Amino acid sequence: MRHSFVHCLACFVVIAFFSPVLTAQEKIKHSYLVLGGKTAIIDENDQVVWEYAGGSRDGFVLPNGNVLLAYGNRVEEVDRMGKVLWKYELDPINREIGTAQRLYNGNTLITELGSKPRLLEFDSEAQVIRNEFPLQPETDNAHMQTRMARQLRSGNFLVPHLLAFAVKEYTPSGKIVRTFKTDLESIGGRPAENWPFTAIRLDDGNTLISLTHGNKVIEINQAGEIVWQVNNQDVNGLFKDPCGCQRLANGNTVVGSHAANQGISMVEVNVDKKIVWTSEHPFAAGVHHFQILTTNGKPEPGMPLK
Repeated sequence: MRHSFVHCLACFVVIAFFSPVLTAQEKIKHSYLVLGGKTAIIDENDQVVWEYAGGSRDGFVLPNGNVLLAYGNRVEEVDRMGKVLWKYELDPINREIGTAQRLYNGNTLITELGSKPRLLEFDSEAQVIRNEFPLQPETDNAHMQTRMARQLRSGNFLVPHLLAFAVKEYTPSGKIVRTFKTDLESIGGRPAENWPFTAIRLDDGNTLISLTHGNKVIEINQAGEIVWQVNNQDVNGLFKDPCGCQRLANGNTVVGSHAANQGISMVEVNVDKKIVWTSEHPFAAGVHHFQILTTNGKPEPGMPLK
């Protein structure tokens, strides 16, 4: 059974360490956090149990029940009553924020896009930046420089660079130690616009990557070779600008389509690429990112950073 980390230490404590066991007849149900036009938690009965201001880009439910959220111009931690506990605002020198991830040390990872693209480690208690380094996105187009950066257990960072057609692994000092290309000829090369958006390191060392305009998700090994993929031919065209993705404990993969403004916006496939769950909840329309919280009443296991 192959696990992904759910992007952050936040999930490590809030979620128990056991896998959902489903019978062949049991219908899959999930509760999940959606981030996009709506920012909300939807339970397994499709009921909205928490809602906050929309327009979010990234975020997680934290161990204490608070929610960490990234917007285009700020990062906030809010409680379930909607109270803002702290806020980081975009540096005026830049144009956008893309990432919010809680780290092991309690600080928060933030990406800024613009004339000074960079990763920041923000200490919310001291309200100071503890570490930062410049990114190398290979474009001045701020909106297309990068998206969901994630820290690995090693302390390095996985950063997808859309127009560079590459996921780059940076050290904490900002040195690039590995580059995974997504303009491979086997998946259509650059004309297919396989822009990497989310990159998740799996337990076995492979990396799961969502490719937005390419309308596919690929899994590559440490040599950068594709070992698994799912595309629109497999899901009857349901992928529409897939941004977020998540590998579940049972080995299934969930994909969210940002351009699906109505109808099915989230799709779960098994290793054989068969659709086993979908969401067409109106609050999930235009989903930018998401976090699956439970499966059939069982919390999705929190995974340590790789």
